[in-house]
Amino acid sequence: MISLWGFLLMRIAVFSSQPYDRRFLDSAASDANAVEFVHFEAGLTRDSVVISQGCDAICCFVNDQVDREVLSALAGLGIRLVLLRCAGFNNVDLQAAAEFDIVVMRVPEYSPHAVAEHTVALTLCLIRQIHRAWSRVREGDFRLSGLLGFDIHEKTVGVIGTGRIGTCVVNIFRGFGCRVLACDKYPNPELVDAGVEYVEMPELLKQSRIVTLHCPLTIETTHLINRHTISLMQPGGIIVNTSRGGLIDTRSLIHGLKTQHVRGVALDVYEEEASLFFTDHSEQAIPDDVFARLLTFPNVLITGHQGFFTSEALTRIAETTVANAQSFRDGNWVAANVVRA
Repeated sequence: MISLWGFLLMRIAVFSSQPYDRRFLDSAASDANAVEFVHFEAGLTRDSVVISQGCDAICCFVNDQVDREVLSALAGLGIRLVLLRCAGFNNVDLQAAAEFDIVVMRVPEYSPHAVAEHTVALTLCLIRQIHRAWSRVREGDFRLSGLLGFDIHEKTVGVIGTGRIGTCVVNIFRGFGCRVLACDKYPNPELVDAGVEYVEMPELLKQSRIVTLHCPLTIETTHLINRHTISLMQPGGIIVNTSRGGLIDTRSLIHGLKTQHVRGVALDVYEEEASLFFTDHSEQAIPDDVFARLLTFPNVLITGHQGFFTSEALTRIAETTVANAQSFRDGNWVAANVVRA
């Protein structure tokens, strides 16, 4: 393929840009050949897409809207490249992208250790109720009542999805002396050789004290955790999700918490997070009643999609995004990073 730009400057509109995005992306581009990022705080929507006019590509994040209408508008602006600074692509209409001859590229791997370690940190914090203890001590309350946890040593942990992140999670929990069950359409041979047992999801739910999700969000996996699957879990089970919010039916989760069938929940993602996460709502009431209900439970621990948020991961995301842009510009695409319908 022939380069589209030659030696011309390639300008990339960055949507949902935060200060840390500017820092890492601009640093990665400083030594790159003719790549310039133009940063916008606004998320990508049907209304904001027009601000990318004059750019050669766009760069977006997990909650940006990349549907048919947006892609049509991008094509009308002459933009032929969408750069995802994340691994997931459930927010992109890939069929429409193909129809409009728009290439979509992602960062398939940045730091699986970042998300995996955050997963385990949330699990330990929830089980030992460190978040509640911290709040009490700040108020001068040093009582231990209500903070009783349990050892995770020798407990059964169910890991749903054993890609790069899920595999890291498996290895960390095995290091704690846990028995790990796994569920995946494509078992990891290395984990099988290491003695990890793959089972069907119903069996995993029945046997696991802790269930953690690490699969992509697809039509098949949407609301993977629902009222029925929750009912299969043993009473007093823990659910952890650092993957995609849509894997869990939140109303079913609330029902499980209310009936005390679910002992606790740790979330770094939420199915309707696009209107909440990455922005400051501290001076106003939370408009999402379902999310507000979740926050009333003392046994629910939520972080705002920060599992990826380490310097190592952001460096890798920025470097891969620049490399993707360069490979497209030079007509030598990194095939493994291209997402197709």
